[in-house]
Amino acid sequence: MDIDGLGYKIVESLIEKGLIKNIADIYNLTLEDIASLKKNGKKFASNLIESIEKSKSQDLFYVINALGIRQVGIKAAKVLAKKYKTMENLSGASLESLCTANDVGEITARNIYEFFRQEQTIDMIKKLKQAGVNMKLNEEEGIDNRFDGKTFVLTGSLAKYTRNEVSDLIEKFGGKTSSSVSKKTDYVLAGEDAGSKLTKAQSLGITILTEEEFENMTK
Repeated sequence: MDIDGLGYKIVESLIEKGLIKNIADIYNLTLEDIASLKKNGKKFASNLIESIEKSKSQDLFYVINALGIRQVGIKAAKVLAKKYKTMENLSGASLESLCTANDVGEITARNIYEFFRQEQTIDMIKKLKQAGVNMKLNEEEGIDNRFDGKTFVLTGSLAKYTRNEVSDLIEKFGGKTSSSVSKKTDYVLAGEDAGSKLTKAQSLGITILTEEEFENMTK
């Protein structure tokens, strides 16, 4: 849930003390519960309670990622949030529908399908809702999906961007990145010392972009 101050060691301590069993329990923690983890921990507890409260308004993909579904990381969580819009839609999705989601294979789709049909999952989501945790995609007004349906592959060393920055920009505009070049690839962004991916893209007639050209496309 990207809660500031709630690191691995704190979570471990909360579990050891029997204060939490899953993410829903985080929203029932009291100031006293958290303060008990540290000597003179009232200030820490106050800050963490504030961070927990703020996390209730996080976008849907944070919640999906935090559920702990096997093989569902932040990238897949973003794909699922964008496709289904609400937790209700996702939890009720058929196996066939889940298999059609971008970057979600058959095994992962089955993991998701089975996860949402477990009694403990149903109970956990119910508790999250009761705690006031956001269960919808936070869609921005005037959203720009100029790269919708487009797949980019990055290769070589980039001078102006890190790869994470490029990936974030592509996803912001509705596109996605892939690690390999295929006939389904729309663009290859090539930096210095681009290797076999560039060669393959050229042989397939895929559009090759320089950093300057990519930058112009995102203005």
